[in-house]
Amino acid sequence: MTTKPTSWARGAALRGLVALPLVAGLVTAGWLLADRTPEPAPAPAPLPAAAGAASGPSVLEVSAPVKAQEPGQGASGAGGKSPLQQWADQLAGPLDIPATALIGYANGELTLRGEDPSCHLSWVTLAGVGSAASNHGRGGENLLGLSAAQAKKYGATPDSPSVAAGRALCAGGTDLGAGAGWWKAIAAYHPGSESELFRQRVLGMAQLYATLSLDPSRAGTPSVQAARFALGQLGLPYVWGGNGPDAGAAGFDCSGLTKASYDSAGVALPRTADSQFRAIPQVPPSQEPRLGDLVFYGSPATRIHHVGLYLGNGLMINAPTEGQAIQIHTYHSKGDDYAGAGRPA
Repeated sequence: MTTKPTSWARGAALRGLVALPLVAGLVTAGWLLADRTPEPAPAPAPLPAAAGAASGPSVLEVSAPVKAQEPGQGASGAGGKSPLQQWADQLAGPLDIPATALIGYANGELTLRGEDPSCHLSWVTLAGVGSAASNHGRGGENLLGLSAAQAKKYGATPDSPSVAAGRALCAGGTDLGAGAGWWKAIAAYHPGSESELFRQRVLGMAQLYATLSLDPSRAGTPSVQAARFALGQLGLPYVWGGNGPDAGAAGFDCSGLTKASYDSAGVALPRTADSQFRAIPQVPPSQEPRLGDLVFYGSPATRIHHVGLYLGNGLMINAPTEGQAIQIHTYHSKGDDYAGAGRPA
């Protein structure tokens, strides 16, 4: 099964990207060829991939963010702070979410647990929506991007936009614990020309928040800083040899993105996918990659032709190929030429 490309545009806050196709297909099998254009290299052109080798995966399979740390509940302790406030204070810094917004997202989950337990709404989904819609309300924006019609229908108040957003996401008997339901709910919540980009941004940030909530001590590490940078580039175009807007290009190619991501965290990488593969410690094949690892495609014996940055839960951020935008894909699909993962830091 192949996926149907769609088109969408990156807004002004994302540096004015023109419309580009996004491979947004939700599939249970199948893949598309990706990144067949050779990377730029300071040396003569690298060897081609082995005959008959497939390219890296270029689909996003059905996915929903993984389980996150539970919000605190119960009565206030001797110090006067409720478990929920303590929970928010613990995670606000590592997640870079204001504690008041974080409490709101948690209250949205806790309220919907009672109203609609079969929906399985998680606070990280609301936090992903809040990040994509308004950067968590910083600057006075509409926290969760609720339309006037949504706000009226689902009973939004200044003190409970997360509850209304949760009701909107759970409408119609949706199960947000399943990938297909989650993906459709986010699309229905934010329809329009930028719906695909919005969904990718929500998924990426929700996954990041879920991972960090379980291990907040990692928040300041280079791998997390690199992942945040890469997520910030979602929607920019693939540009052969591109090193990004700061270097005068509209976007990135695959290894340009991974290099810039780690440059932002103070870790220098070589420029091409093949040289990155050979320069960093490899993750044992028996271990799943972790957040910030680089995932590679090609033949270790001849040439690595593609690289992405692992996000967790089977997902990577990558610049796929000409005509596509930087986006989240499933990192390993049956029949691809996945060559393994490396850990820059």
